[in-house]
Amino acid sequence: MLQVTWVEHCEYFESAIHSLYRPLIRCGMGYGAQRWMAHLQKHCDFLNAIMSSTVSGENHSVITPDGRRSLAKLAQRMNRIFCAGVCATGNKWEVVQLKNMGDDSRFLVRKGIPDPGEPSEVVLSATMSVRMPVQPHQLFGMLKDEEHRSRWDILSHGGSMEKIICISKGQADYGKSISVLRPTGITDDMNQNNMLRLQATSTDISGSLIVYAAVDMSSMTLVLNGGDSSSVALLPSGFAVVPDCVPRSEGGSSCNGGVPEDNTSSGSLLTVSFQILLNNLPMAKLTEESIDTVKTLMSRAVQGIKDVLGCD
Repeated sequence: MLQVTWVEHCEYFESAIHSLYRPLIRCGMGYGAQRWMAHLQKHCDFLNAIMSSTVSGENHSVITPDGRRSLAKLAQRMNRIFCAGVCATGNKWEVVQLKNMGDDSRFLVRKGIPDPGEPSEVVLSATMSVRMPVQPHQLFGMLKDEEHRSRWDILSHGGSMEKIICISKGQADYGKSISVLRPTGITDDMNQNNMLRLQATSTDISGSLIVYAAVDMSSMTLVLNGGDSSSVALLPSGFAVVPDCVPRSEGGSSCNGGVPEDNTSSGSLLTVSFQILLNNLPMAKLTEESIDTVKTLMSRAVQGIKDVLGCD
């Protein structure tokens, strides 16, 4: 039997942590050993996705090992860009400071990066965190269900999505996969009809991620044929779902070593994040009106999720 002992000491500025997430950090789930072990497991899942022969697709389509590796690496980079935009790590993200922005959301911008696979325009990363009165596994299950996607995905334009490729990460674990989705509805916008969705889902004891990005068909064909995925530009959007570890005195559940003591929580914390091109708009011209427009889009996505779950 293998036993792993991990001792970690971390310091952080609590004022920089969103107020909803402070109980989660205090109870150890944010920087505790269990979270680091979960990240090690995620890396093993990534290696499994590269080497596994378990691939499903429309009409039992076959993906070569090179194509599987290229798709997995693209999904890994997509997750990394998404998390960097949420946490403001790397790529010189700058916090947008405007009046009346509210405490539930945060906006970051970064100038274009002259690297392959990186947009050359100014990018806005918009993030909103809210409490949801459902268990994390229920929320995660709904978000990865294509049947409900049109209710919250603003990129779907009200249409449904069809899963044409799915690579499982992990043994018989429905929550960990890399998928390619195709819009089933035909729109008047030829650009939209030429776009696919790359989606990566993962879940562990510390929380779950659902990250997706639009990829044009020609780029996806290159990737699936084993081509270099590092040149594919990505603007990820998605969700992070974690247990709501509010103190019992406030009606929630306490945590022990990063896990709710009764294996349940009072609900979930949902973080929604979009990354949007600003079409070379100078950062100085980012107005309260444009911020309000993006906040409205995020609020619509959150409300669509609540409607599916039957939440107020």
